[in-house]
Amino acid sequence: MQATAKILVTNDDGIRSSALWLLAETLCDLGEVTIVAPSIQHSGAGRSYTGPDGSLVSYDMPGGCRVKAAYSVEATPAKAVVLALGLLLKDDPPDLVVSGINYGENPGTSIISSGTIGAASEAVLHGVRALAVSRAVPEGEYLRNSESIDFSVSAHFARKFAQLMLTDPVYRSLSLLKVDVPANATPHTRCKAARLSSCRYFEPVFKTDAHGEMVIDYRVNPTDPAIQPGDDIYTLLVEQLVAVTPLTLDMTAPIDLRMLERDC
Repeated sequence: MQATAKILVTNDDGIRSSALWLLAETLCDLGEVTIVAPSIQHSGAGRSYTGPDGSLVSYDMPGGCRVKAAYSVEATPAKAVVLALGLLLKDDPPDLVVSGINYGENPGTSIISSGTIGAASEAVLHGVRALAVSRAVPEGEYLRNSESIDFSVSAHFARKFAQLMLTDPVYRSLSLLKVDVPANATPHTRCKAARLSSCRYFEPVFKTDAHGEMVIDYRVNPTDPAIQPGDDIYTLLVEQLVAVTPLTLDMTAPIDLRMLERDC
């Protein structure tokens, strides 16, 4: 790895997330870090471009912070990456984009709606490899950005896999890597390569708020019989290991396309 490795850090929990700043500071051990993150919480935004286009606004960094520069933008996570790679870093692109550390795990089909994965996917579409890191948290904590949650172990694994993506030939061949860290993980918790589960992880729950209005909440549903050993949900929830899942943006179904030609 070159000492001048350039890393862009982003998230979907917003520029004020303590997990974002811990991640960025930890990655400064590996190279030059720039932060571009949404100005507010955008969990569940996926890779959407909705809302204002926003503009990059320089963000005051904490004293002693080693990050090169930080910017907030009034935009979704994916659009923040568009602005970062298409404007701010257009002439000096990063070697790696790291999205996270997310408040809440992202296994199974939750990747479709995840703003954390959406930001990482956007980076891949711009030709930059990406790492998305999420930490399991208790239900009810997904949108709170609570300062009481310890992200130091997740930052440890983020650094580990960021370094691998910058240096290791196998990891350098990957365009997008997803890492989910259990809530009870330690630096010694084993990592396990896991395939992406096709199961729903977050189940919608319909509730009535204090004003009598219907609201949709979500709860973890780990009882789907289709959850199997070897997938990321099983690895994270049952084995309580760090689930490491290589992803691709190719969503083509595994079928011989010639079978469809007869009707085309």
